[in-house]
Amino acid sequence: MLIHNGKIVNHDGSFYGDLRITDGVIAEIGHLSARPGEEVIDASGHLVMPGGVDMHTHMDLDVGFARASDDFYTGTAAAVCGGTTTIVDHMAFGPKNCSIRHQLELYHGLAEGKAVIDYSFHGVTDHVDGAVLREIEELAAEGITSHKFYLTYDAKITDGEAFQLMEKARELGLLLTVHPENDGVINYLREKFIKERKTKPIYHAKSRPPECEAEAINRMILLAHMAGDAPLYIVHLSCGLGLDYVSEARNRGQKRLYAETCPQYLFLEESCYEKPDGEGLKYIMSPPLRARENNGLLWQGIEAGSIDTIATDHCPFFFNGDKQRGRNDFTKAPGGAPGVEARMALIFSEGVSKGRITAEDFVRLTSSNPAKLTGLYPRKGSLSVGSDGDVVIFDAERRVRLTHSLLHENVDYTPYEGFELNGWPVMTISRGRLAAKEGVFLGKMGAGRFLKRGLPELY
Repeated sequence: MLIHNGKIVNHDGSFYGDLRITDGVIAEIGHLSARPGEEVIDASGHLVMPGGVDMHTHMDLDVGFARASDDFYTGTAAAVCGGTTTIVDHMAFGPKNCSIRHQLELYHGLAEGKAVIDYSFHGVTDHVDGAVLREIEELAAEGITSHKFYLTYDAKITDGEAFQLMEKARELGLLLTVHPENDGVINYLREKFIKERKTKPIYHAKSRPPECEAEAINRMILLAHMAGDAPLYIVHLSCGLGLDYVSEARNRGQKRLYAETCPQYLFLEESCYEKPDGEGLKYIMSPPLRARENNGLLWQGIEAGSIDTIATDHCPFFFNGDKQRGRNDFTKAPGGAPGVEARMALIFSEGVSKGRITAEDFVRLTSSNPAKLTGLYPRKGSLSVGSDGDVVIFDAERRVRLTHSLLHENVDYTPYEGFELNGWPVMTISRGRLAAKEGVFLGKMGAGRFLKRGLPELY
């Protein structure tokens, strides 16, 4: 395949030229001529960028009383239609005190033969002991070089356990990702609101105030510093107060600290919970949507370079289905929302098209930084000779009104219904094969491969 006459954009620069993919790998970049029988894609007037890397998805997530509606086929098909060519999925918890490998083997079974694009998994654990610490070291040799822990939910770990994980991560050069919320305050507020019969969706947000997130962020930052500046990645940052703690720590010299945000925290806000006819249930996720001023503060963090990645936390449930469990009690609704397909277009439109960030910044946030932090760069996240032939072609001038009908996610709504976007992914190529074009899925079930990841590039 020859991609001809486009503007090739990487995180560190751009130029007009051509790109040849042979056997799924980028073989040449420059000013090239087509060879006999070669598939030629004319990218004139378009941007040619590395396929997106979404390092925070929850495909086929089983939460006990409900299961995410996208499995590894429908979810990755949606992803590739939106310009994403790699995911690193956060595995669900298994039986209490089970091994990390237990869930890894389960997830290999869920993804193999279904995933359309390349994929990997973050490890997860609900307890820390000598066996878990040994397992983390063993799994690193198998390409699982990042792990997640939670500070809330039934499977949360203690600060002491988190500290042990941090020491092991620093020793091995692994990345720890944390869901930071103060469990004690959240549970107190949830119980209080239910007793007071304050059960509408807005009380989901009020039971998880930004201070609960920010406190936990700051606590983990300090623990990571105590553990010798262990590599720490804050997932789904939703508020300006939490961002302040990240920025302050970096200014103090704590460099191996990374922050992720998601489109929902850049585009949506707390008043969504008060939509009529129970529509607020669509937005129950954790952390919740925040007051509008946080949208702007997070964009400022992106522009300043304080936020490293934009992922999705994609975890959809049907509104006219499992979300209705929360109609009379917000605590009963499964948390999560769709977003894996809209991410790239949303961020390009609001970021690049409005002049907040450059096209190079866009690649850095949605592709190259996630690839580096997950140990996949430059195989992923880069258009360079030897990299996988994962490419998204953007029409920077295409104007699209985003609606659920345009998307391929296996769910009955999009949180971004009616958004007017400027810039749209018109073609996605996965390892040299055309996987989506003009909103039509052209990929193949099972074409995705499990990625044995190297150590994170801790820039």
